Amino acid sequence: MAGLIRSVAAALLLLSMTSFGFAANKVIIILDASGSMWAQIDGKPKLEIARESLRTVLQSVPADDEIGFMAYGHRTKGSCDDIELIVPPQAGSASAISSAADSMKFLGKTPLTAAVKQAAEALKYTEDKATVVLITDGLETCGGDPCALGKELKESGVDFTADVVGFGLTADEGKQIACLAENTGGKYIQASDEKALQEALVETVAAPAPTPEPAPAPAPEPAKPEFNFMPSVVLAEGDDPITDGNVWEVYKAKSDGTRGESVTTEYGAYKGNLEPGDYVVVATDGQAKAEQKIKIEAGQAYQPLFILNAGKLILHPRPSPGADIAGGAILEFAYPGDHTTTYGDTKVILPAGEEKVTVTIGSGTITETIPLAAGQTIEKDMIVGVGKAKANAFYTQGGEKAGADVSWKVYKAAKKLDGTRDQVTYAYGPDSQFDLPPGDYVMGVDVQAVSTEQPFSVTVGQMTDVNVTLNAGVVAVDAPGADGFKIFEAKKNIQGERKQATYAYGEKMQTTLAAGDYVLVTNFTTDKADKETPFTIKAGERNELTVQ
Repeated sequence: MAGLIRSVAAALLLLSMTSFGFAANKVIIILDASGSMWAQIDGKPKLEIARESLRTVLQSVPADDEIGFMAYGHRTKGSCDDIELIVPPQAGSASAISSAADSMKFLGKTPLTAAVKQAAEALKYTEDKATVVLITDGLETCGGDPCALGKELKESGVDFTADVVGFGLTADEGKQIACLAENTGGKYIQASDEKALQEALVETVAAPAPTPEPAPAPAPEPAKPEFNFMPSVVLAEGDDPITDGNVWEVYKAKSDGTRGESVTTEYGAYKGNLEPGDYVVVATDGQAKAEQKIKIEAGQAYQPLFILNAGKLILHPRPSPGADIAGGAILEFAYPGDHTTTYGDTKVILPAGEEKVTVTIGSGTITETIPLAAGQTIEKDMIVGVGKAKANAFYTQGGEKAGADVSWKVYKAAKKLDGTRDQVTYAYGPDSQFDLPPGDYVMGVDVQAVSTEQPFSVTVGQMTDVNVTLNAGVVAVDAPGADGFKIFEAKKNIQGERKQATYAYGEKMQTTLAAGDYVLVTNFTTDKADKETPFTIKAGERNELTVQ
């Protein structure tokens, strides 16, 4: 699968730079670095697939192409302003883009509309031809309107195009951002599963080059029937036809009756005209497909019926009974013949049969098998049964809250035979929240040189505040000419040795220490001897030292 994704991403970016007409022009690639990129495809995080794909593809970019790289959601969790043009458009930027992608974090929100706007402005789209390639695995979460932005950029730009890749989006989600590409004359490519990726690339790469202005139209011919091919599709025999969300793929039939060259792909209620000949037609809705061989003869109209033999699941993932729907929930479906993954409130069409559904909210997971008959719609809440813990660290009880340097690890309270505990999850920063199954836990917290633990319990549907008192303060050191520092606990052990608390390099340092007595050892870059400075840390206080 990793090889397929790499080749797909390679083809995708290459077609974005060739079939879309970017060669030797300025292009900015925008990568979604939101937290949802941790979701996996066949056991591999999407963020790793994206990194490997960029590295592979950029090796094939022509030397004179000026490619830039922008990302959002890679620096700050929960911020709609976390958008950065990391590599400005320039020739030979492949190495810089690969390095940037390899080192970035994936943790924020999805301000895709604002990112596309900033990329267009960076390309001076009102003055020059400009192209943006957006690769996103989520929808706008910061209030932007991608459809309106597409119209605005097309109307005010010299020759602006936005191409959008929906990486792992459902068909319904894809419709919500496809307008950004369509309103600028660009392409929307839905990469929701392996087959869809392949077929989307075939269709796009094989698209003919722009043709010259057409010659004057000939005199009208006698009227002919408006359409000769008008298929319909149903979930089950006897159901009403589906007219929204379905996809039609038409192929020329090979001599053995299998699919040949792609003819067209249509959406929704389809009426068209096909040249006389043999075809293979595939009707798809959600994860269900039906295929027929069709023979078109001149002067005849055809209205074939496609039966998907499928049903619909409408699932509302909730952490506890009566709680709000969990938008970040992961729903994994294993159904007859295949599997798929969705997020949050879900409406999905699946082939009839036993549907194994696994719902994950935070560290809580449930699995249920749902029998689904053809034509049946099942709507239900999926209660994972978790509570929420909110963690903060304070230098003293009721005192100042620890800031961005705080990191958390949640462990099961029960120890194993070797005395260790199983780690459940982790997070960074103040006000970190965890969805956890009910039970007893230990919250481990690290703030620079201070580490401590606090037990807590979680109840389904309830918020537990885990407020950890560090009993610590801060020391700041300024030592002109210093090469580095070591801080030891003042009290020596029975062997006359002092335990090292922390260390740093340079002329300045600042760190958090547990309350107590310490010795600062300053190393100098010259022949000047090391200097020992005893000091005391009081909980909730700052101690500033100057070493000459």
